Amino acid sequence: MVSREILINNDIGLHARPATFFIQKANSFKSSIWVERETRRVNAKSLLGVLSLGIVKGMTITIIADGPDENEAVEGLNALIEKGFAD
Repeated sequence: MVSREILINNDIGLHARPATFFIQKANSFKSSIWVERETRRVNAKSLLGVLSLGIVKGMTITIIADGPDENEAVEGLNALIEKGFAD
């Protein structure tokens, strides 16, 4: 299991379009992936779950992955967030 804390720095946080890109990226990995904010943990491959966290600019989240490509999953999602959800 691998995890990393990540600061959300894009203007609108993890809502609507950025969340869609995040979920698409998460679904490209075989590992189980979760997003954690404070005491809540949701499936990173679930749009409703990710949106329910209400993640906005300036919040820190933890991405947790467990599986055959866990390192790649955490690195890939971190890179997506650092690029501001751009391709």
